[in-house]
Amino acid sequence: MSNKKWKGPKVFFVVLAISFLGITGGFYGTKTVYAVTKSRFEKLELFNKVLYLIENQYYRTVDTGKLIEGAINGMMETLDPHSAYLSRDVFVKMQEDTKGEFGGLGIEVTQKDGVLIVITPIDDTPAYKAGVKAGDKIVEIDHESTVGLSLEKAVEKMRGKTGSKISLGIVREGVEGIKQYVVKREIIKIRAVKSFPVQDEFIYVRLTQFQKNAAKQVADGIKTLRKSIKNPRGIVLDLRSNPGGLLDEAVDLSSIFLKDGIVVSTEGRDPKNKEIRYVKKTGHKELELPLVVLINGASASASEIVAGALKDHNRAILMGSQSFGKGSVQTVAKIDDTQGIKLTIAQYMTPQGRKIQAIGIKPDVEVPEAEGDWLKENEKSGKYIREVDLRNHLTATIETAEEKKVREEREYKERMERVARYKKMKESQKKKETKEDIYKKYDPNEDYQVLQAVNYLRSFKVFKKMLQ
Repeated sequence: MSNKKWKGPKVFFVVLAISFLGITGGFYGTKTVYAVTKSRFEKLELFNKVLYLIENQYYRTVDTGKLIEGAINGMMETLDPHSAYLSRDVFVKMQEDTKGEFGGLGIEVTQKDGVLIVITPIDDTPAYKAGVKAGDKIVEIDHESTVGLSLEKAVEKMRGKTGSKISLGIVREGVEGIKQYVVKREIIKIRAVKSFPVQDEFIYVRLTQFQKNAAKQVADGIKTLRKSIKNPRGIVLDLRSNPGGLLDEAVDLSSIFLKDGIVVSTEGRDPKNKEIRYVKKTGHKELELPLVVLINGASASASEIVAGALKDHNRAILMGSQSFGKGSVQTVAKIDDTQGIKLTIAQYMTPQGRKIQAIGIKPDVEVPEAEGDWLKENEKSGKYIREVDLRNHLTATIETAEEKKVREEREYKERMERVARYKKMKESQKKKETKEDIYKKYDPNEDYQVLQAVNYLRSFKVFKKMLQ
């Protein structure tokens, strides 16, 4: 390597240094400011030197803007799975996602160990109709490997012109090889709420996403069914495979079933500074009918807030399986009008102060998705990818070295147990899926978990009398 004296540009370094000095000045004492700023100066000078060497010695001409954007992306990736740099395209598209109408396939995805994994397909979207399922690994997009592709780039490739088709190469547990799913891109108009009468006595409401006005739509669904069912005996609120959405809607939905009290609180960098969201006392209320909430491993974020609030207030019985465990709070900070960053700033806590992050919400009654001996032999323990499975996931509390060691040993043991169960499942006879099964219209009266919820609601009055 050359021993030439450093002649790199100084302006870039000085500008950044002044910027960071301004940021730190308001938070630290003079000595601490000097120490922190000096350390940053040294690191920024290192970055500036590397940038200069690449610009001047790399064997091809490089785009400095792309280099700096790549460095920013790398910096964000050291934080947690939900913090990210939002480039111009991503920043614009992100504004569309909470409006309930956007172009794409209709799947929530994440990345684990460099592999693109489906958290959940959203009901009635192209991906859902094509047969894509939670836990599927997307290894190819239009017959090109997704290995090494960032989550943002993969999402960008899956979006496209409305009406155009895309081929997803999917690896699924229990299915050999890569199966291609051709999906036609559409403007996704999410029907967030579906409501049905179950056995002519119970109200069933399914919420697929916490988009704008979702809570009002749930209330409207309940009111409509109250007119058709003379004396309803209970409500089943289905939050299975609901990836979350707007916090305000989670508060509004919880407020339908609660009279007063805390819905959720957030704890940021300083535990003393907590933001508390309370039950809204206005709007439609359902305080008397017994309530069951269904959750599963793809119920995340706002779904977990609602489930946690109703559980802590003893307003509902939770049934199903443990939720995803996404209990961190993100904010979008604008850098300018075309780009920004999504940054984790706090953690959610249930009304009783329990953290959700990487833990999730445990149901009061665990209910599998089907019944019988076949399920016991073929159950997919690894079907749902949860927050705790993601690289760099935040823990609910800051761990000591010993606690980290214990957690890693426990997680390793759990992974090995999942692998053993998966191998056993692979050796068993698999149930074949037909095209008719994929497109079969959903009927809650044939849903095993819904029927178990109804059985609980049927016996509610009996148990209530016994306890009095």
